[in-house]
Amino acid sequence: MYEFHGWFGLAETPEEIEAERFDESLKELRKRVSAINWASGEAALKVFNGLSFLTVNGAPNRRRDEERELTELLEYVAREFPGSWGVLYERSDDMDSPPGPGAFRVRVMSRGALHLRLDPFLSPVHPVIED
Repeated sequence: MYEFHGWFGLAETPEEIEAERFDESLKELRKRVSAINWASGEAALKVFNGLSFLTVNGAPNRRRDEERELTELLEYVAREFPGSWGVLYERSDDMDSPPGPGAFRVRVMSRGALHLRLDPFLSPVHPVIED
């Protein structure tokens, strides 16, 4: 099984004031998100207190199209919204080492870049969250 959970605050720049392109960029992102059709997952855009967020969650049987589409979506967000930030937690028994089976990896987005990190909180899965 491939499990993923993430959230990303969307910002066109790291500055406090958004550039004028933000609404158009958000409209294009909304089209991309609405085209996603994962059988065992979802992507959604939400607005809370004037801030836009992308959330992604899923648990398909294995890493297939969902992982590829998710990676493409996150790379798009990092490129088009370089002020965005957030994290994606993911695990899979067939994930390369590190972290390997029984651990989460974290993709961290900040300032238009995605960085791969090892999880210090829920890994190793046995015995931290499962017996």
